[in-house]
Amino acid sequence: MADVYRAIADPTRRQILDLLAGGAEMTLFEICTRLVASGTTSSRQAVSQHLAVLEESDLVRTTRVGRTKMHRMNTEPLREIAARWPLG
Repeated sequence: MADVYRAIADPTRRQILDLLAGGAEMTLFEICTRLVASGTTSSRQAVSQHLAVLEESDLVRTTRVGRTKMHRMNTEPLREIAARWPLG
């Protein structure tokens, strides 16, 4: 669980998760482009490193389509946190 908390502690990583939250699959280029459009000034290498942290915590999963790596959000780690401390 600690990896999930560390992963979501960073605002850029939360922005990346917001981009992927709708179920869309995106390439690194698409993620970088959307982050720049929203005012984030992270380099492609920095975004790649953020994605690696998200992958390590299992919040992002990837698949290869030819030479392209597609990223998508995995909500299961967040569901486990919510189940641990149910509201109400």
